[in-house]
Amino acid sequence: MKIQAAAGAVAAATAIALSFGFAAVVGAQNGEQNLLPAQDYPGSWDREFPLADFSRSTIDFAEVLSGGPPRDGIPAIDTPVFVSLDEARDRYAPTEPVIGLEVNGEAKAYPLQVLTWHEIANDTIGGVPVAVTYCPLCNAAIVFDTRIEGTPHDFGVSGRLRKSDMIMYDRQTESWWQQFNGDGLAGVHAGKRLAKLPSRIESFERFAERFPEGQVLVPNNDSMRQYGRNPYRFYDADNGRPFLYFGDMPADIPPMARVVIVEGYEDRAFALAKISEAGTWCEGELELSWSEGQNSALDAGQISQGRDVGNLVVQQVAANGDRQDLVHDITFAFVYHAFIDGGEILQ
Repeated sequence: MKIQAAAGAVAAATAIALSFGFAAVVGAQNGEQNLLPAQDYPGSWDREFPLADFSRSTIDFAEVLSGGPPRDGIPAIDTPVFVSLDEARDRYAPTEPVIGLEVNGEAKAYPLQVLTWHEIANDTIGGVPVAVTYCPLCNAAIVFDTRIEGTPHDFGVSGRLRKSDMIMYDRQTESWWQQFNGDGLAGVHAGKRLAKLPSRIESFERFAERFPEGQVLVPNNDSMRQYGRNPYRFYDADNGRPFLYFGDMPADIPPMARVVIVEGYEDRAFALAKISEAGTWCEGELELSWSEGQNSALDAGQISQGRDVGNLVVQQVAANGDRQDLVHDITFAFVYHAFIDGGEILQ
């Protein structure tokens, strides 16, 4: 086993750990042909995840590191509370980042100042069970349809990382899932994949303009965490380095530079800096458009004071002018390099 190699990294993780007191048949890309032979793994995994079948896996367990907090040390939100836009304006700054989501006519915003401390919100929107997820270490904001072979699941934070990205687990089988792509890593659902739903990281005011009747997530208990504070201060600085990532770095671009990955176009990523310079980037029916006015959640000590990283809209534009939002992720260059073999970053 190579698990001891993570020991030094776990100590480093403790610093951050202390800061934390439409419908789709999901998972049916049955990649069970990719299962690996049974591997050795720490006995603590069985104690923390007694339902999980770790004899089934698709990854080398040596890639799994402790992020510091144990299972549910970063608590997922299971009973989300929402308020109207008018009430939310007293709490959130106009340029604060939120994950904007609309499903079947229902619209909700999930502010990053809340998700930074919880990373997963289990919810139902427009009749669809979803997990709204945010991994600060990768700046990955992704929404999943949680139906696995038709059955809704709910998710928690495992306390483990792979390539700096959160490993989630489902509470029904305790299978492990990669947050970056929704891949089942270990357990009964190893080799399956969660379906993603289109969403946007956008400013609070842009969400309000799009959805005047939208609802906004607020903390269940204001005293539970220091909501609004960024425990990852300056993490996305130009000279920043990834946390608990020991793989190769991308060439010709800083590892913490933001890039855009669009579902169906994963063989290349688009440097956000290039899109912001151009304003609009078109490739066939794909259109990426940038506008100013959104705080970084990973810069200043207060999220509402983070530097402007702008708003991005990613759409498919048909010949007749019809537009449809596409699933995408605005993550860091090192993340794309770590997870996408042979991919190219256009800049």
